[in-house]
Amino acid sequence: MTEKFDVIVIGGGPGGYVAAIRAAQLGLSTACIDMNTGKNGKAALGGTCLNVGCIPSKALLDSSKHFHHLQHDYASHGISVSNASIDINTMISRKDDVVSKLTGGVAQLFKANKVRQFHGRGRLLADRQVEFTPHASTEKIMLEAQNIILAAGSVPIAIPNVTFDNKRIIDNEGALNLTEVPNRLGVIGAGVIGLELGSVWQRLGSKVTLLEALPEFLPAADHDVAKQAGRLFKKQGLDIRLGTMVKSANIDGDVVNVKIEDKTGQSEISFDRLLVAVGRKPYTDGLLSDDSGVTLNERGQIDVNEQSQTSVPGVWAVGDCVRGPMLAHKASEEGIAVAELIAGKAAHIHFDTIPWVIYTDPEIAWVGKTEQQLKEEGVAYRSGSFPFAATGRGLAMGDAAGMVKMLADEVTDEILGVHIIGPNASELIAECVVTMEFHGASEDLARIVHAHPTLSEAVHEAALHLDKRAIHRGN
Repeated sequence: MTEKFDVIVIGGGPGGYVAAIRAAQLGLSTACIDMNTGKNGKAALGGTCLNVGCIPSKALLDSSKHFHHLQHDYASHGISVSNASIDINTMISRKDDVVSKLTGGVAQLFKANKVRQFHGRGRLLADRQVEFTPHASTEKIMLEAQNIILAAGSVPIAIPNVTFDNKRIIDNEGALNLTEVPNRLGVIGAGVIGLELGSVWQRLGSKVTLLEALPEFLPAADHDVAKQAGRLFKKQGLDIRLGTMVKSANIDGDVVNVKIEDKTGQSEISFDRLLVAVGRKPYTDGLLSDDSGVTLNERGQIDVNEQSQTSVPGVWAVGDCVRGPMLAHKASEEGIAVAELIAGKAAHIHFDTIPWVIYTDPEIAWVGKTEQQLKEEGVAYRSGSFPFAATGRGLAMGDAAGMVKMLADEVTDEILGVHIIGPNASELIAECVVTMEFHGASEDLARIVHAHPTLSEAVHEAALHLDKRAIHRGN
């Protein structure tokens, strides 16, 4: 017998679980199928983000940051500590506890909103039928709904001649569960994941080398921010090698030997651990039957229109398995929008104002267009910037590296992009996102009173600098 629902969500990550909760809030009978299993062998909702991505990496970044500051920065505050040490197992245990609390919290939200949770694999068949295979079982259970939301997420990309063994050659999940600090950690890829996880282990004492195939560092970020970030990370001790292709990696006992090719030719470099962090791809393996009717594009993403509808009426897709940035908050907002559209409400998501964040130290955050994009598009613009070193709060904190850079239309003054590298950039970007959502101008931010002393004054002064009237820097 087929069990019927108004909505079935396949995938319990930031897109899927949020869509399920919102659909249930709107009075729709809702089921969510998720295959993720936690360390305890039980269902663990939250997808990659909560289990092996955003949340655990931030927990480790926070722990390693405290240890680094204890060793290198607290003396200037008059705080002396000798023989500081860190227990890696305790750090990992704390990370696991944070993850457990949050995944458990999602399960409680499901219960409170009457979302039916199915632990196992979901597969879309024709006519909005879903084949559910329970965890650790071969049994097939048929489900059916008027609307299906595909939120299967993404998986790490593998590269040729580099085979994961989850001990010496690891992906991001492996880097979250190391039980000791490797003396030498190699990282393939100097993007978000590589920089964040590389930073964790570098702060704890590992010599970290990032091997990046692209000739340019952080090409998605504004050039000025990327340039400053490169200098700061190099000063911290990260060895970032651009234009370096990894040809192969082989394990020899306790060592990983990596063959690389750069402008000087081919050579070999050895590490104790090698992290592959070259990006992620949509996870659609086994998700769709041949007769489901849902189509994929050349990048393996599920084809959707502007409202996240697939080629099959009543079938929707959100998150990492569709177009757009692979960001948890983007997936969540898409999930909410789809649930509201299903319920007959108006909904939209504005891709131009999705913030990006890299949680290094200093943090990097941006929204909107970069200066290089505006130049390529031939858009006339003005630019303003302000360094955190000129803010009273930044200096008092002892954390004044970085800047705020703001770009606005030359004629209308509408803000086109804001780029921040510095302390709490992930939080500071929010007021810029709000301003851009309301099509605000740099003048709006320049006229708003910002509390003193705060880091947000750098945003205020950057807006003032656009009009050559910044108070605390030369114009």
